Amino acid sequence: MSAAAISPNLFEAARLGDAEAIARLLETTQPDIRRYARATCRSSADAEDATQEALWILFRHVGTIRSLLALSAWLFSVVRRECLRLARRAGLVPVRRECLRLARRAGLVPAVDGAEAEAALLLRPEADLRLDVAAAFEALPPHYRDVALMRDVKEMTIEEIAAALGASRQTVKARLHRARALMREYLTR
Repeated sequence: MSAAAISPNLFEAARLGDAEAIARLLETTQPDIRRYARATCRSSADAEDATQEALWILFRHVGTIRSLLALSAWLFSVVRRECLRLARRAGLVPVRRECLRLARRAGLVPAVDGAEAEAALLLRPEADLRLDVAAAFEALPPHYRDVALMRDVKEMTIEEIAAALGASRQTVKARLHRARALMREYLTR
């Protein structure tokens, strides 16, 4: 979600409890929340549930969000947590990395090289892959996660990200490269 789509005046009015401003904020953020939920949750039904829950949480807690720049990261983390909660409720909790390492050590799961791991990743069911990608985003340090979300989920340009973060273009590109490398490493373990 682009902070440019939400004016600072609208955000501040919503923070202060203006009902009309809150309604406009919900309308403005809803398409981006839904798009991210569809990319993250295991099914369309879960994506709709996660979207509704995120909007409800935004409605209840908009006054606690400190700045407009923090809004999108906060909302995406709400959606991520909701998708994971729905997956846990359905019994589809992804295997923890520690458990996988122990299973490999015990010889229960064969160790594979990077190319084989990436190929195996592509053969996984889409719902499982979405959960793993959400977990990979969650595992990133915040400064890498913000850049990756802005570029890969919100589809912002490098220049827009640099302006939003107050960082140089080179810093944004370096963080994006490192975030993608960390996610690839997380997903192929």
